[in-house]
Amino acid sequence: MAPILVNGEPTGLLSALDRGLAYGDGLFESIRFVGAGAPLWPRHMQRLAESCRRLRMPAPDPAQLWREALEVARGMPQSVVRITLTRGVGERGYAPPALPQGTRVVAAFAPPQPAHEAYALGVRLRVCEIRLAEQPLLAGMKHLNRLEQVLARAEWNDPAIAEGVLCDRHGRVISATMANLFARIDGVLLTPVLDRCGVAGVARAEVLAAYPQARTAELTLEALSGASEIFLSSSVRGILPVQSLDDRAYAPGDATRQLQQHWRDLGFSMEHGG
Repeated sequence: MAPILVNGEPTGLLSALDRGLAYGDGLFESIRFVGAGAPLWPRHMQRLAESCRRLRMPAPDPAQLWREALEVARGMPQSVVRITLTRGVGERGYAPPALPQGTRVVAAFAPPQPAHEAYALGVRLRVCEIRLAEQPLLAGMKHLNRLEQVLARAEWNDPAIAEGVLCDRHGRVISATMANLFARIDGVLLTPVLDRCGVAGVARAEVLAAYPQARTAELTLEALSGASEIFLSSSVRGILPVQSLDDRAYAPGDATRQLQQHWRDLGFSMEHGG
């Protein structure tokens, strides 16, 4: 069983009346640790604090989260620490408690182990049938309602397909199910605008900071078909080149390799999903 702390106590039990369970009223972060270090920790804390502000939830103490993350990840050379925050237990009904007593869950898991070939040669993608709903008030946040992603991932069971591309109802490309997407089109590195839906990943933010030539734009599947390179960014899995999207083939390009090296320089090992 994964090491778990609930409000600082070693238990895996939550109240059945917790609003996170009842309504998805909360947020989460999945943070890649290398030993006792987490290179993207400041970006995770920044997104968490901003999302708490937008949801009008009490923000946690980052120092307390750090202590608890180190506790659950102790002894693990590589780990993924998931921090889950909910608005806590409340009365029946949607109205938020006037003085919420939030629930804080911190758990550590073994990281995924993508094959070396995935980082060297790339992964295969498909276009998902489900379309993401637009809700600007929630856009960018990593809130607890992931039902769209669950339904998207249920669309295929071919182990050769690593990810699915998600579009909104207008056909605009938004992301993959568990990662953000970048594409070099006409020589410019682009990533979709996320002001209507989608999760603004911390790895995406790191790429935009490390590669200042990159910019955000509205992308279509047609535009992706003309891309010279595509890669996925994930705080857990790092930089993954794309070798195909449905019937269109791609090859890892200079931007992909440059950003993979940036991930190594941060302290992650690409061969172990950094």
